[in-house]
Amino acid sequence: MAADLKKIYTSSTIEEGQQNLDAFATKWDATHPMVSKSWYSNWERLSIFFEYPPEIRRVIYAINAIESLNMTLRKVTKNRGSFPNEESVFKILYLALRNASKKWTMPIRGWNAAMNHFLIIFEERIELYL
Repeated sequence: MAADLKKIYTSSTIEEGQQNLDAFATKWDATHPMVSKSWYSNWERLSIFFEYPPEIRRVIYAINAIESLNMTLRKVTKNRGSFPNEESVFKILYLALRNASKKWTMPIRGWNAAMNHFLIIFEERIELYL
């Protein structure tokens, strides 16, 4: 299933992505109908992904850091029964992010190529941080 999903998000065009999604649905809907249903219902937002150059897209879909970070944040909020207020949630998430960022030592493969494209596409936004 993962290999068939990968065909969707590694497609070179939105049309090819749509065709691969249709092929995925044909193959997997009998056993896993909610997967393609989720893709179809969010296709308008997901298809924006195809507007970016392959270097940026590869960085977006190839990093496990996002999954790892989400797991870390879920873990710190799940282990607490409840929070007295909204500010306490933000504090615990801030501390979790601070601790997680200390572990980020591995460079992201293809980052330099993606960053060059980020600088071209989002020049005015990035200049604020350079």
